[in-house]
Amino acid sequence: MAEKKKTRAKMEQAKGKAKEAAGRAVGNERLTTEGRAEQAKGDARQAKEKTKDVFRH
Repeated sequence: MAEKKKTRAKMEQAKGKAKEAAGRAVGNERLTTEGRAEQAKGDARQAKEKTKDVFRH
């Protein structure tokens, strides 16, 4: 189960980076901001999973 959540976090980060890059390419500030927010969400999810791993072992 933890691997699924870690994968989801990585996917959110990648999706956010793609959105941010697309937003910058077309000059869409809203898309750029959404991309940054998704990256932050993925970062938070990944940190949570790493913390769980520390206490699990």
